[in-house]
Amino acid sequence: MRIVGGEFSGRRFTPPTNTPARPTTDVAKESLFNILDNLIDVENVKALDLFAGTGSISYELASRGAANITLIERDPGNLTFIKKTAATLGITDRFTIVRGDVFKFLQKCTEQYDFIFADPPYALDNIDDIPMLVFEKNILAPGGIFVQEHAQRNDYQKHPNFIRMKNYGTTVFTFFKQPSE
Repeated sequence: MRIVGGEFSGRRFTPPTNTPARPTTDVAKESLFNILDNLIDVENVKALDLFAGTGSISYELASRGAANITLIERDPGNLTFIKKTAATLGITDRFTIVRGDVFKFLQKCTEQYDFIFADPPYALDNIDDIPMLVFEKNILAPGGIFVQEHAQRNDYQKHPNFIRMKNYGTTVFTFFKQPSE
């Protein structure tokens, strides 16, 4: 796993071998951030990383200047890895790490975020509920961007907040935008 841009560009980390996570590939992550550069100014954003896994997207956000990143993850091994890596990078002050279930978090969340990234297990039964909850609970700030990583079988093009979809082999990123007020 490598950080592909920003302050920590080129830094490599070895995630735990026993993790249930499937980290976003470096090629897909680089493409994701190339698209994001045209949609949102990552510097100083308040970000939410759902199903954070090994924290790969959050390190990338921090490397590019995100000031406040909340990570939701339930696997204890991944949480330990995230804390260790954040300490190594000196970014623990920018991370709020929550151990728990993403759906429970979304149901109770009262904050708004400028950028939200969700990388749920592709086989998750209720994967299609995630975009609905993000917008129903008003978690994305006005003008904010939400990206969900998923398999090709999921299609969100009819969602009212859909703006684009990008396919990288078995990985698909769907981009949503909250209208500005």
